[in-house]
Amino acid sequence: MSNDGNKKQFWKRNAAKVPGSIQHVYGAQHPPFDPLLHANLIKAGNKPPPAMPGKPKKATTFQEFESITSDAWDVGDDDDELLAMAAQNLNIEVVMETANKVIENHSKQQERQRQDDTTELEQREEDTQEEVVAEDEEEDNEEDEEDREGEGDVTSPEVSFASQSSPYTDGRLVKSHSEAPIGSPKDAAGEHAGLHRQRSLPHRPPVIPLVARMADQNTSGTPAMTEREASRLDKFKQLLAGPNTDLEELRKLSWSGIPRQVRPITWKLLSGYIPANAERRESVLQRKRQEYFGFIQQYYDSRNDENHQDTYRQIHIDIPRTNPLIPLFQQASVQEIFERILFIWAIRHPASGYVQGINDLVTPFFVVYVFEYIEEEVENFDVSSLQEETLRNIEADSFWCMSKLLDGIQDNYTFAQPGIQRKVKALEELVSRIDESVHLHMQQYEVEYLQFAFRWMNNLLMRELPLRCTIRLWDTYQAEPEGFSHFHLYVCAAFLVRWRKEILEERDFQGLMILLQNLPTMHWGNEEVSVLLAEAYRLKFAFADAPNHYKR
Repeated sequence: MSNDGNKKQFWKRNAAKVPGSIQHVYGAQHPPFDPLLHANLIKAGNKPPPAMPGKPKKATTFQEFESITSDAWDVGDDDDELLAMAAQNLNIEVVMETANKVIENHSKQQERQRQDDTTELEQREEDTQEEVVAEDEEEDNEEDEEDREGEGDVTSPEVSFASQSSPYTDGRLVKSHSEAPIGSPKDAAGEHAGLHRQRSLPHRPPVIPLVARMADQNTSGTPAMTEREASRLDKFKQLLAGPNTDLEELRKLSWSGIPRQVRPITWKLLSGYIPANAERRESVLQRKRQEYFGFIQQYYDSRNDENHQDTYRQIHIDIPRTNPLIPLFQQASVQEIFERILFIWAIRHPASGYVQGINDLVTPFFVVYVFEYIEEEVENFDVSSLQEETLRNIEADSFWCMSKLLDGIQDNYTFAQPGIQRKVKALEELVSRIDESVHLHMQQYEVEYLQFAFRWMNNLLMRELPLRCTIRLWDTYQAEPEGFSHFHLYVCAAFLVRWRKEILEERDFQGLMILLQNLPTMHWGNEEVSVLLAEAYRLKFAFADAPNHYKR
């Protein structure tokens, strides 16, 4: 089948049903975007047709919207010092040294891990062999006993479930009772064998999938604090204990990850939500929290008005889909909090309104600020056990910090989403320079970057990584100047090249798209994210200030 045939079949089967697919990331105010049509139009030198005919032309950059809209971050006179830190840069030598050490340590750990995996695999094979032998012996004993009791009714050699082909299946093994034809004389024996095998499986209690666990952990498992981690925590506490926090030093410490115990206050400081001066923090928090709930009183009752009902309806539909594997986000009180946060943000940002994908961006802030008040793991935590005032604080803090994040990338969500299109194009140019083999392989099978990287930019890789990894990633994004808007591009490039072996092994369009939309990161932890960030920083160091490096 041709590549065009593969592509049409793939999108027909998957675009409307795969959560997080390109068709699923648009909100009530944005029409569906067809990446294939868009790519073909661009190739032909034509402009895409207007998505909303009959409406006046709208501005296509955040700068233009910013000039006519005053709905974003409300900064008072006392917050000027918080905005100054955006122009500061990290100490390059410090971060480059850290990046190189991380990569070197990771290589050594990978070698040790390979040796451990080999030993573990051999042990598992031995254990499996013993279990199979024991199970077969048990089955043989039971079958002999049934043969003696059943007076030869079903003792024909044809009935052997595991070793004989059924004459009703054209030489194929009957694997269960449901696969045997209706009316087969083997039904009774097949049913018994199927039930026996089901009973022989060990009972396992339901567990939260690894992708949903949010503990700070490496691939190997438990988050036990090492001596180095304890030392880093002490440095954070000393820095935060002063009357005026040195934000530049806090950035340097945070780039390599923030300990869970101090992550809430560190995120608030790095996002500019609270001031560096310790004496003023409480008054600023009280003012911002009161301001948010003033918005609730002013706007939230209008959610069913004709002008806003489409936006609210889309938010109401999207919230239950947010991290469906994590019980925390399926609680009614949590979903109500998310609905209020997203609706108020949409009302106050008419330039973009609500777009599907923004709902994902609330979750890291919410989880981190819940951790501020609890010691146990959060996946199954019942938020109704918290005091009402505590929940209100978590909600307001999550709103303001998400707003600050989105202010820096709002052109990702304005009409036609020009910010995302520019970043995807930049990603394509960057990958063509750093790994030409991967780039040419994608071109050979007609995979457009927009078809998979759109989601990477729209959701900031949240659909590609477990939530625990997203939180660790955002530690660095908060510490990196323009982390969400600029550094994210280099993280995406490093992330794509990380899978070069798997990409080059795929030999058709459909295989490549399935791989790129389902990358195997379920078992990732801090170690893998640290390596990814180190590689991304090396790319930024080489290309960010020298754009001609990635132009042919």
